Amino acid sequence: YIDDVTEPVGLLHLAPGYCDTACGKIINVDLDAVRRADGVITVLTAQDIKGVNDCSPAAGDDLILAEDEVIFHGQVIFAVVATTRSAARRAAKLANIEVAPETPSVTIAQARKTGETVLPSYQFRRGDVRPVIKASEHATTGNISIGGQEHFYLEGQVAMAMPQEGGGMHVLSSTQHPSEVQHCIARMLDVDEAEVVCQVRRMGGAFGGKESQAAQWAALAALAASKTGRPAKIRLDRDDDMIMTGKRHDFMIDYQAGFDNKGKLTAIRSDLFARCGCSADLSLGVNDRAMFHADNAYFYPSLEITSHRLKTNTVSNTAFRGFGGPQGMVFAERLMDEIACRLRLDPLDVRKRNLYGKGRDITPYNMQITDNIAPAVMRTLEKSASYRSRRKAIKKFNRENTILKKGIALTPVKFGISFTLIHLNQAGALVHVYTDGSVQINHGGTEMGQGLYSKVAGVVANEFGLAADKVKITATTTDKVPNSAPTAASAGSDLNGMAARNACHTIKKRLAGLAAKSFNCKVGQIEFAGGNVTGPNGSLPFAELAKLAFLERISLSSTGYYATPKISWDREGAKGTPFFYFSYGAATLQIKVFQHRVPLGFGGPACWANVRTAKGKA
Repeated sequence: YIDDVTEPVGLLHLAPGYCDTACGKIINVDLDAVRRADGVITVLTAQDIKGVNDCSPAAGDDLILAEDEVIFHGQVIFAVVATTRSAARRAAKLANIEVAPETPSVTIAQARKTGETVLPSYQFRRGDVRPVIKASEHATTGNISIGGQEHFYLEGQVAMAMPQEGGGMHVLSSTQHPSEVQHCIARMLDVDEAEVVCQVRRMGGAFGGKESQAAQWAALAALAASKTGRPAKIRLDRDDDMIMTGKRHDFMIDYQAGFDNKGKLTAIRSDLFARCGCSADLSLGVNDRAMFHADNAYFYPSLEITSHRLKTNTVSNTAFRGFGGPQGMVFAERLMDEIACRLRLDPLDVRKRNLYGKGRDITPYNMQITDNIAPAVMRTLEKSASYRSRRKAIKKFNRENTILKKGIALTPVKFGISFTLIHLNQAGALVHVYTDGSVQINHGGTEMGQGLYSKVAGVVANEFGLAADKVKITATTTDKVPNSAPTAASAGSDLNGMAARNACHTIKKRLAGLAAKSFNCKVGQIEFAGGNVTGPNGSLPFAELAKLAFLERISLSSTGYYATPKISWDREGAKGTPFFYFSYGAATLQIKVFQHRVPLGFGGPACWANVRTAKGKA
């Protein structure tokens, strides 16, 4: 982790400075007392930025340092650069900032009244839902509020920048997207991207909170290093981290639905209102994915799903595990439960009747479902979890108890795998084979505790037929694999694993040709396994073949590249194949509650999970 790296001589430390106002014009910023404080070397303001004052992922609406106004509580106005972290933090409290306060818009309800948005509304539509709902045997209208969530990664936002010769900058950043950090710093310093190297060995958790949000802190460290000519580091205090960085988008969803006597949907209409915060950040993708997953695993014959991306005077919300998908799924599952309650049916039966199936296989975004295993997964779990007998026992328990109540649910999930911003579905890798038979790999994916490095190393070991300890993964860095996509969207293993595999194939093809020549056989007869390279007429240890390849002047290094095939997305037409495949799963949960809705615990054995990919592998 960055905080474990030995600090270089002359390292400076940063602390961000802000005011307590949530919204208003900046009248005056008096930093004299800050500059006079013990240990302070300099104070950074927007005037120190030679290039572009922006750390947004795309929209150009996120200032690294505020200029003329404050648009959310905690917005960074200046940064103290001092000899110690404690001195920097103490000095940051001495600023005298005068702001003409304005009435902020903070909640979804307030934003709906102002009508301000960070992005235009967007809609999926099939048929005319209103007459269908009106003609249905049953109809319901309601709304649901879904709260936000703090990432609370164990390692907070942190970066260290070290100036290089010729104006270059080497930056260690706790980020899911090192290329974006590189590009941001290059724009800010007004230098070529090739002058900036961003490296990340690992993160102590991220959960989406370091996909775009890490760029600002790395940029401040680089700005300090550029201005002073000394290495600089910033590690946010946990309170500042929670104040200054985005969260999961909270939603309010208004909906209408029509359904028949068996609980089968005829039409749905939903408006998804998301509190995006003060800027766009990643709200386009987050809200689009909420729409992509507003069906979860269910077919909507007629539909109208509209997303509203609301602007508020709060820190810009950002990526978070599921990237909007969970919010959309919560709506779908709430609807299933409401229908079951209205008709006094088992919610599992209602869910099963509404699943995708033959002749009912087109999503709200006009993609045909061809890999649907949700019904099979649910049937398997229903049986293995003894759902029916447990539900029967729970009914008996609830009749006999007035204070304690039990409940059980079994729900599916269908999650699309791919970035819906199509150009992000690519990855690169660099593989070196050394003459002792050891292998080194670098790729554009980042490790945040999910095991990506180990997975890709396993792919490489398998390709060469080597033990895992023969493969060394090096820190992700932009000077080895450029222009990488973020590690997100549950696609990191697929993308980077395939890129590494393709690099291995290139090297294997060269080695197989040499081995075939040595063994006097065809290339197709060569096998890599057990640390050896074997043909019908002989065998060599992999290390010996690598050494022989060097002597024969055969390259033992290769780049690898992978772009996800068969995906497309026409956003304007709301049609295409945005996902390469779906991951399916189901879970059942049993709980015990007090009548006043205070959870008392889980009745055991309470939870089973059966998760399968589209290919049906557990």
